[in-house]
Amino acid sequence: MNEEDNNKNDSAPAQAPESTALRRGLAIVAGKLIIGAAGLLTGVRAIWSGTSPKAEQTLYFANHTSHGDFVLLWATLPPDLRALTRPVAGQDYWEASKLRNFIGKDVFNALMIRRDGSGQGGNPVDQMKDALEGGDSLIMFPEGTRNTGDDILLPLKSGLFHLARACPNVRLVPVWIENLKRVLPKGTLVPIPLACTVRFGTPIKLEEGEDKNTFIARARTAMLDLRPEYDRNDKAEGAAS
Repeated sequence: MNEEDNNKNDSAPAQAPESTALRRGLAIVAGKLIIGAAGLLTGVRAIWSGTSPKAEQTLYFANHTSHGDFVLLWATLPPDLRALTRPVAGQDYWEASKLRNFIGKDVFNALMIRRDGSGQGGNPVDQMKDALEGGDSLIMFPEGTRNTGDDILLPLKSGLFHLARACPNVRLVPVWIENLKRVLPKGTLVPIPLACTVRFGTPIKLEEGEDKNTFIARARTAMLDLRPEYDRNDKAEGAAS
């Protein structure tokens, strides 16, 4: 390697901090724009019933009907909690383009999960467990996939139980996101302005000796109990796992 090559190598890293700072600045601006747009399009409001925003490590588990679900939940958190909370997101969707990748990783600091069943990228529950053990708060969707059908809530996967057992000191807060499915129907490119509400419920915890099925049923009930009165019917209860 000659002196010219050494000079090139010495000078290359000097550009990295400036580029990183610019990217972070753009991410902050983009985050504020996304929060503003969410408020403008949905008039989103947060209702905390049985709990309140706390500076405690938390796993928020919510119903999932749209790619915008975690955006609304994230946007309704106080800024100090928002900075510590990572949404769990589908890697295939959020890494499909440079813009999505920037928003997912730089703006939301999302925990990317592979959903193609290839086994690459590690076990999703282990990834969430590692993030929680590292001190992050998370937003997760225990249905495991978007609910694009007529059921109010799909059966919950067992991941929530395994996380509750592995991380007993993490606060588990049920959440119900209301109306977003109507704002962003499947296949729609332009959102339909409509008021949305994010309802945060009373935290639950895994009881000593409680089995998986009992805990999952209780978590499901905690989510369904947050629905507004007009959205309650027998069909919702009939989809229990």
